[in-house]
Amino acid sequence: MKISFSTPKKDGFFMPAEFAKHDGTLMIYPTRPGSWGIDRSGALFSFGRIYTEIIKREKLYVAADAEHYDEACRFVDGLFPATGLTREEFDIRKEVIQIDSDDAWARDVGPTFVTDAKGRIRGINWSFNAWGGEVDGLYASWDKDDAVAIRFLEHVGADYYDAAPFVLEGGSIHSDGEGTVMVTEACLLSDGRNPALSREEIEERLKDYLGAEKVLWLPRGIYNDETNEHVDNVCAFVSPGEVVLAWTDDENDPQYELSFSSYEYLKSQKDAKGRDIVIHKLPVPDVPVLVNQKDLDNYEFEEGEDFREVGERLAASYVNFYFVNGAALVPMFGGDNTKSDERAIDILKGVCKDREIVGIPARDILLGGGNIHCITQQIPC
Repeated sequence: MKISFSTPKKDGFFMPAEFAKHDGTLMIYPTRPGSWGIDRSGALFSFGRIYTEIIKREKLYVAADAEHYDEACRFVDGLFPATGLTREEFDIRKEVIQIDSDDAWARDVGPTFVTDAKGRIRGINWSFNAWGGEVDGLYASWDKDDAVAIRFLEHVGADYYDAAPFVLEGGSIHSDGEGTVMVTEACLLSDGRNPALSREEIEERLKDYLGAEKVLWLPRGIYNDETNEHVDNVCAFVSPGEVVLAWTDDENDPQYELSFSSYEYLKSQKDAKGRDIVIHKLPVPDVPVLVNQKDLDNYEFEEGEDFREVGERLAASYVNFYFVNGAALVPMFGGDNTKSDERAIDILKGVCKDREIVGIPARDILLGGGNIHCITQQIPC
């Protein structure tokens, strides 16, 4: 049921931290050839690994369009042996839903969930315009994506707040669950989102809908991030008052200035509870991940869709990991970055001591334009 004439904050609801316990995760079955290729086997392998790790620990909802619904059902069902669950446990923990979408970025097109002190769960529907609409959006049509959140909320029977026409993507916000929300100026103040609103007005919307007391405005995100630098690719809460920040020590890398500006900003801030923010540096891959000719030949772009080119640097970051119950799923890029991958795993093991850190081969997800966090959306308990 749509809730009118109120906001989550007025009703005592807030966005919990992603590291809090989940009831489940929403993902979308990947099919768009301009993101996942004509040959989708690489992307499906990575998605399948993520599906499997989620099903082991919590419920997985997979949204699939009508054309690929049967294929998605067969694909998910084929993961059963790898989960180690009984058939009954497996069937309880997975559900494929027929919902049309333009692409598979569940983080950005799915609903944001909020909860209250009584444990009640509600959703938020934001307006989605493909990361910039007619100004710098990444594809020409996004009507199906914009409808995903409400379709899913209605499917699970959740009450929800409709924040439209306010434009926001789930990857552009991070919450500590204790009143602090983190965003980037580069994204939220971009001309293609909410140009009629001031920074102060945008901040008030965030506080009202996410139940926040303080918004941290990091200046920048990851170099060449086509989402106008979503926060989820550069900085993430790992516990209240504690973050991991994408980093490089190479002052000649264009990422250096971006990360350094956010580091200096975070050092100068306190969170909503008045705590200094503990910053753990999580280096980006030592070797930039670039589009090669084989990658380019596999794409099939639609008219009005953002194109790629050989040698283009992709926005690779280990910060784009995803918490599940008892674990964190971390992107691995392989090849020349094997040592970088191992370093990221070691750092996260030290930061998230109570979780299993699971590396997921993720270059094929990155070729789509994002990573593990971008294709997942948590549903809290």
